[in-house]
Amino acid sequence: MQVAIYSRGLDNELGSHLGFLLEALTRYAVRIHIYQPLLVQFNEVTAGYGKLIPFLLSEDLPSDLECLISLGGDGTLLDTVSLVRDKKIPVLGVNFGRLGFLAGISREELSSAVEALVNRTYIIDKRTLIHLDSDKPLFGDTPFGLNEFAIHKRDTSPMIKVHAYINGEFLNTYWADGLIVSTATGSTGYNMSCNGPILFPDSSSFVITPVAAHNLNVRSVVVPDTNVISFEIESRAELFICALDARREIVDKNIQLAVRKEKFCLHLVRLSENTFLSTLRTKLAWGLDKRN
Repeated sequence: MQVAIYSRGLDNELGSHLGFLLEALTRYAVRIHIYQPLLVQFNEVTAGYGKLIPFLLSEDLPSDLECLISLGGDGTLLDTVSLVRDKKIPVLGVNFGRLGFLAGISREELSSAVEALVNRTYIIDKRTLIHLDSDKPLFGDTPFGLNEFAIHKRDTSPMIKVHAYINGEFLNTYWADGLIVSTATGSTGYNMSCNGPILFPDSSSFVITPVAAHNLNVRSVVVPDTNVISFEIESRAELFICALDARREIVDKNIQLAVRKEKFCLHLVRLSENTFLSTLRTKLAWGLDKRN
């Protein structure tokens, strides 16, 4: 059995948790691949755990990995999408951040998570990805994301006008600071912060949500993820921002953009007791009376 460990960077005091994870995996004779910058940062911690195999790029990861373990918050887990790509490597998120909708396993559950991996008693949720098509190459060879695609005005620009179409049919013109097209998974992210609805991860839908819309009668729209959503941009500024999850590019307003469901999905690992409803209740403090 072999697994990989990824993190975009941990605070030095969290090295003990990395050491605990390495010790638990080593106890079960698991072959461990580790992100090279993480190996360098915690060299003193990792030195005593045999031969750890460093990796840096997606090409360095063998396709028969049992799991890629993400240590960090939801942003760190979003990074793993461009690492695993279409290799169908399951991703397990351990939350070292704040809210943690995607990285749903706490650091206190590391031992249980390792046992679930070794005994293969975990559950895999297949999460839809969103794919960006454009008439000019954007985001290199990873034009897809797990949470959302977003269009934004630049910091010093006036609001933009976004004409949105579904399968070529006109939907609406949004006068706003931007527009989000969220997956069901991403509905608890940026979409939710802009008052968009929360969707169950298996609902097979996209959510179109404006950012700071100038028209008060504009609301989010939920559409089946079998649709192609395209955009035309009008603005007094020549440039605007395109974002896929945490990645962004500055593009010309004359660019042609469209999003659709990606052909492959992300395999997200969860422990059997961690359901979507339990995550909602815990993270959003639903059912708790703060007055008590």
